[in-house]
Amino acid sequence: MTQKFSHRVSNGALPETGFVRLPTILKIYPISRSAWWQGVRDGRLPKSVHLGPKTTAWRVEDIRALIDAQAK
Repeated sequence: MTQKFSHRVSNGALPETGFVRLPTILKIYPISRSAWWQGVRDGRLPKSVHLGPKTTAWRVEDIRALIDAQAK
């Protein structure tokens, strides 16, 4: 994961607070689904939150922090 972001995420791309699901993250973070899950397992990407038995999401704050760190 040595990619650098050449643009900032627009304010409308993510909600201010709450949770986001993986399809939303993949639209704004340049990574494949399998690479994302590998990064979560390795601890390089934020841990998921289970909202239900078959519902996984991530805290918006964690995703914003990840994007900000990559943009630098």
